[in-house]
Amino acid sequence: MLKEIFERTKRASKTLALLSDQQRNEILLAVADAIIAQKERILKANAEDLAKMEKSNPLYDRLQLTDSRLEGIAGDMRNVATLPSPLGHVTKQKTLPNGLRLCRVSVPFGVIGMIYEARPNVTFDVFSLCFKSGNACVLKGGKDADCSNREEVALIHEVLEKYGVSKDVVALLPATHEATGEMLNAVGYIDLCIPRGGRKLIDFVRDSARVPVIETGAGVVNTYFDKDGDLEKGKAIVNNAKTRRVSVCNALDCLLVHEDRLVELAELVKLVSEKHVIIYADDRAYAALDGKYPYLEHATEESFGTEFMDYKMAIRTVASLEEALAHIDQYGSGHSESIVTENEGTARKFQQMVDAACVYWNAPTSFTDGAQFGLGAEIGISTQKLGPRGPMALEEITTYKWIIEGEGQTRP
Repeated sequence: MLKEIFERTKRASKTLALLSDQQRNEILLAVADAIIAQKERILKANAEDLAKMEKSNPLYDRLQLTDSRLEGIAGDMRNVATLPSPLGHVTKQKTLPNGLRLCRVSVPFGVIGMIYEARPNVTFDVFSLCFKSGNACVLKGGKDADCSNREEVALIHEVLEKYGVSKDVVALLPATHEATGEMLNAVGYIDLCIPRGGRKLIDFVRDSARVPVIETGAGVVNTYFDKDGDLEKGKAIVNNAKTRRVSVCNALDCLLVHEDRLVELAELVKLVSEKHVIIYADDRAYAALDGKYPYLEHATEESFGTEFMDYKMAIRTVASLEEALAHIDQYGSGHSESIVTENEGTARKFQQMVDAACVYWNAPTSFTDGAQFGLGAEIGISTQKLGPRGPMALEEITTYKWIIEGEGQTRP
C-alpha cells in the first residue's frame, strides 16, 4: 500500500512544474484562509490527541493547538506566499572557450519525506514550504498527533482539489514504526528525507536510511554568562531562552556561569524560579544558590548534554571563556549557543570558536526559528554541515541543475 502512495506522489510531483508562482501563492493563501475558517474541526481533532496525553508530558505543549497558534500558522503560510520564488534562479553562468553556454538554475528536489513527532504545526509548515518550492511531500507524523495531522491534510486536499491540483502532492503515511522504515527505504521515490524530533528519532533515521537525509531538531543548548556580562540582560536572556517554550529545540538546557559572577547567580536565575524551573547545579553553583533558590538539585554528569524539553536546566561553573568553549564542544549538539558579555573581543572569539549552526551574542537562543529569521516558516533546523545549516526554508529545499546550450560542438 505504501509503495502505491510513493508512486502516486512521485507522479504528482511532476505536475507541480506546470504551476506558476502566482498559482502556488493563490493556493497557499486559500489554505491559510481555510485554517482560520475551519479551525473548529482542527481543534476538535487536536482535542482528541490531547485527551490521550498527560498534561505533565513535556510534549503536551508541542502537541497543543489553540486559536492563537492557528492564527500564527496561517500567518506564516501567508508570509511564505509573499516570499520570492526560490525556483529558476541563475546561480552561475558562463560561456566556455568552445562556445558552449552553461547556466546553473535552482530547481525542486522533487519529493521530500518528513518524519516528525508530536508537532501538528509541522504539517502546515512543511506543506507551505514544499508547495512554494515546487516539491511534493510525504509526511510521517507521530501517533500522538495523528488525529490532528489527518484533519489538517484533509483540509489541504480539499483546497488542492478545488484548484484542480492533484491531492497526491501531499501524502500522510500511517503513524506506525513500519511506515517510517518504508519511507527510509523508498529509493527512487523519496529524494530527500528530513527527520524533525528528538535525538532518538534522528539517530534512528540516520542509521537506517537508504535515501538522502538532512539531520534536524535535536538541540542541547548552552548559554555562557561571562565575567563581563550585564546582569539585567542576562536575567532576561536566560529566562526567555529557558521558559518561553520549554519543549522546543532552541530552549536553553545548560547555563554556564563564570566563577567571578557566582555571587550574582541567584539574581541571574531569579526569573526562571517564577516558572518553577528545576536547576541541576554543580557543587560551586549549588553552594551559591543554596537557600536562595527553591528548586535546587545537585547535578550529575548526565545533567550536562541533556535536552530537557521541560522546566529543567543545568548550571555549570567555569573559570574562563576557554573552559566554556570546551564544555560546549563536548556537550553541545551544534544547534544554538549564546554568550552574554559586554566585552566585544570575548564575544567575537566565542562566535568564531563555537561550532554551531546559530551563535548568539547578548540574545536568547529562542530566536532560532525560520519565521524569526525572516524565512516565512521553517522545515527544520539543520545541525549538520553538509548542505543546509540552521533554519531551513525555501532556498534550502531546492537543488540545481545545469542547462547547457550549444551550436553543434563536439568534444575532442
